Amino acid sequence: MTTDLFPGFSAPWIDIPAGRFFARIGGPKDAPPVVMLHGFPQTHACWHRIAPALAETHRVICLDLKGYGWSAAPEGDTRHEAYAKRTLGRDVVAVMEHLGHVHFALVGHDRGARVGYRLALDEPGRVARLALLDILPTLVQWERIEASSGSAHWKSLARPAPEPEAEIGRDPDGYFEGLLRDWSNAKSLDAFAPAALALYRQGWNVPERIHAMCEDYRAGATRDREADLADLAAQRTITCPTLILAGDGYLDRSAETPLTAWQRTFAPNATAVDLTSGHFPAEENPEGTLQALRAFLAA
Repeated sequence: MTTDLFPGFSAPWIDIPAGRFFARIGGPKDAPPVVMLHGFPQTHACWHRIAPALAETHRVICLDLKGYGWSAAPEGDTRHEAYAKRTLGRDVVAVMEHLGHVHFALVGHDRGARVGYRLALDEPGRVARLALLDILPTLVQWERIEASSGSAHWKSLARPAPEPEAEIGRDPDGYFEGLLRDWSNAKSLDAFAPAALALYRQGWNVPERIHAMCEDYRAGATRDREADLADLAAQRTITCPTLILAGDGYLDRSAETPLTAWQRTFAPNATAVDLTSGHFPAEENPEGTLQALRAFLAA
């Protein structure tokens, strides 16, 4: 028997020009909308300890990004445009418009946060409030990668196809579960609900989705970095209220804090909440994450 991680939520398939997308949706239909975007290598299920409580006051849309979970996973292109965060941001807009929302709050973790801040820069009229969980700007992350040996998976996954796909495909569970362990504070899978892990495994054992995740990182090394550099040169910044929510166990703080990195690049007016957590605050510290998001979304 499958455990329903989102009791009372609907589970629609949403057809847009980019393909068919899957979401879990809950909360009053007339409440302020908030779209929640997961990260790598997860799915919408990462929000199962947060979303039901937020749905008491908001219309909550937990979306599987392109290539992840049960959403469309088209083959990548030579320029990696299909999985560029600008493209994924347009997917989010199309999904939200299909649902009747043209202006919405956005909560993103990891890759989903990268989609969120790119959308907030590209289409500032869309995003009412933006919460970014446990990331640095893409260009800052690449600067750090090139200055040291950190975040080795960024370089590894961005290699040309089919090199990383073939390596991961030999043991997807071993590869991805190893990342979940390594990036959590407890260095174990204890923080992840068995039902959520089952959904993650469903996605990452599909060759097309392994390819999509690699394309996500190839786009990060090319199109996403280029977009960041162009916006930095043009001095474009995020205009909506922005929260930087970071765990204490994953991001490197030796050079600067996550908030400082955001304030000197794209979010000069951002505020921050630091949590005791590894890279997965919504699952490792759901109480603290929920408290911070409730306060931010209600402000």
